This record gives sequence, structure tokens and C-alpha cells, in this order.
Amino acid sequence: MKKSQQPKFRRVLLKLSGEALGGERGVSICPEAVQDMAAQIREVRELGVQVVLVVGGGNIFRGLSGSERGIERATGDYMGMLGTIINALALQDALEKLGVATRVQSAITMSQVAEPFIRRRAVRHLEKGRVVIFAAGTGNPYMTTDTAAALRAIEINADVLLMAKNGVDGIYTADPKKDPKAKKIDNITHHEALSSRLKVMDTTAFSLCMDNKLPIIVFDLDAKDSMIEVVLGKQIGTLVISES
Repeated sequence: MKKSQQPKFRRVLLKLSGEALGGERGVSICPEAVQDMAAQIREVRELGVQVVLVVGGGNIFRGLSGSERGIERATGDYMGMLGTIINALALQDALEKLGVATRVQSAITMSQVAEPFIRRRAVRHLEKGRVVIFAAGTGNPYMTTDTAAALRAIEINADVLLMAKNGVDGIYTADPKKDPKAKKIDNITHHEALSSRLKVMDTTAFSLCMDNKLPIIVFDLDAKDSMIEVVLGKQIGTLVISES
């Protein structure tokens, strides 16, 4: 559709929530939602952009919620990591059915279904035109998949971290679903976002991006063609950059 246009970025890391794979209910795995996401990712890949994915596991299990119900926190976090692997395999299956070569790399050793995370191997996959999905977060409890996304984006020298949100088209001064007076912010620095405690991603992830001058674009995944328009450099969502 937009193959003749030149993408703004050479290599992107796209952070997806697990709920995005759950469709309207945001739980379990909705085949239609996964297929639609895979089709959008294929469009981006066809522009010549190297695509890396980090997917959450909130549609299956969330470690923090589990700890509130009596499960030991570290155990709950490991359970959540296994949920991200399930989501990664679902996305890999959908992408490969569309003819997109895909590799899943896991931070937890699981050789029957995924490669171990090896940075140089991941970069080589990207250079060969494959989509790479990083699963199991960082492999450590108490670390969110937002932190994993920031860390992996820095490790593979991504040009930008794309934070895909469900039904929210950027960063607001408050939660727009709760506060009708919340105003959208088009541009903001990492430091300003941290100082204002804007809850877009956790502070560890934000700090990593700030320290390494990694731009972040927060956009609405549900909006039509949003993923490809972000990659083409269209002014949508919110851009988070380092101070000049």
C-alpha cells in the first residue's frame, strides 16, 4: 500500500501489550487480533524496516496481580514470563503463515520452542530480513516487559522504541479514560516525563531510554494504519526525546 514511501527508521523495536493479543476482552489469545497485528507488522517489514518485537503477557498472567492473591512475587513473575512466550509463539505462527520469516528468542532457556537470547544472533537475523520476537522479558523477576523492551532496543541499536497502546493515542497529562480534562502531549523529553510521573512505562525503562538517548513514540495501536504511519514518520502519538 505504501511501499513507494521511504520509512524514517531503519530498525525499530515494537513493544506490544499482551492484552492487544486478547482482542476486545484483552484476555487469552484472540486469533483475529493476532492475525491483524501480524498483517500490520508484515506491512512495516515490506518497507525494508528491520522489526523487533517485545510482547507482554498480561492477557495470560500478570505476576504483580498474582502476588496480590498470595503467589510469591518472583514465582508470579516467572509465570508471567511463560505467558509472554505463549504470546510470542502465537505471533510467530501468524507471521510465518503470512510468509514472514520470524525467530523467537527467549531470556529463559527453552530450546524446544525458542532460541536463547544472543544479541549478535538477533542482529544477524535482522540483517537477513527476519522479524525477531524477544520473549520472557529480561529473564529476571521484578522487571517489567517495558524494561525488557528498553534494554533490548538499546542492545540491538534500534533507532526508536515504539510503545503501542490500546485505545490511547499518546501521552496525556492524566489518564484520559478517567479525567476528561486530560490534555494530549505531542512532544516531551525523557526528563520531563519522569519528573511529571507520567505513567506510560515504568521508571526503570524510562531511565534506560533517557541515559542512552533512545527516542520513544507512544501511539494508539487500534487506530487504522497507525503502525505503518509511525514508521513513515507521520506526526501521530507522542514523541519522547532527550534534551538537546
